[in-house]
Amino acid sequence: MDLSTLVRNSFKYPFRNIKKLPILFLFFILIAIIPIGLISNNDYVVAVGVIAFFLFILFVPGYFLSIVKLGSSQSAMLPSFNLVNNIYDSIRVLSLRAVYMIIPVAVLLFALKTLGPLSRDLIYSFRINEFLATFGLLLLIIFIVYIIFECLLFFAKARLAYFNSLQEALKINKVVEDIRRIGIVNIIKWLIVMAILLNVVTFASSLVISIPYVGLLIYICIVIPTLESIANYSLGLLYSNIFQGYDNANLRDLKKIESMEYHKLE
Repeated sequence: MDLSTLVRNSFKYPFRNIKKLPILFLFFILIAIIPIGLISNNDYVVAVGVIAFFLFILFVPGYFLSIVKLGSSQSAMLPSFNLVNNIYDSIRVLSLRAVYMIIPVAVLLFALKTLGPLSRDLIYSFRINEFLATFGLLLLIIFIVYIIFECLLFFAKARLAYFNSLQEALKINKVVEDIRRIGIVNIIKWLIVMAILLNVVTFASSLVISIPYVGLLIYICIVIPTLESIANYSLGLLYSNIFQGYDNANLRDLKKIESMEYHKLE
């Protein structure tokens, strides 16, 4: 699938499922409760919102994983809500993130432990230029490591969606292999185009926030979930050619096994 078709199908996706979109919107009402409580200065509503936020964390990541899966098979359907499956998938997505963030967090702690005291000494001795250089180096190291593992996590999520296996998603060497098969240039072009378009839509739709009382609710419950569904479906589509290759390889392996069994019978 070429980039223009991928992007076009991604932006069409939510609107092909108008009847099911309210299910997605209802999820995001859960995180809208906290801002409503803060705006109304109601502690009880905020407390309910905190509980609702944890429910949101349990449901939504797994639901979006289903959208990635459908994108990888180039299906235009929006997933149905399934309480057990969504919670199970959400736990796996959160576990995947926790594992992939171990190294960035370790680098952060190591950098703070080694360069932190040095930076403090430089500031106490008024060596501002050296402090800025050291602090800049610290931020650069942390940023680079974080971006690398965030990108790996992004594509590991697609492996989790396709193979339905957390173990497969944790195979970093396989994730790197998938990235190479897609092509770094293709990924960069996809990221740039999707980032520009999504930011344009985000900026344009953010104007609804100015609508009194309901503007923020509309933005959180309609605009954000629509953009998230586009982004996750687009990730699935990006991987669809790779997954087709996996399917073909599996089919070849199956035929090879059947052929071997047939010759054994002879």
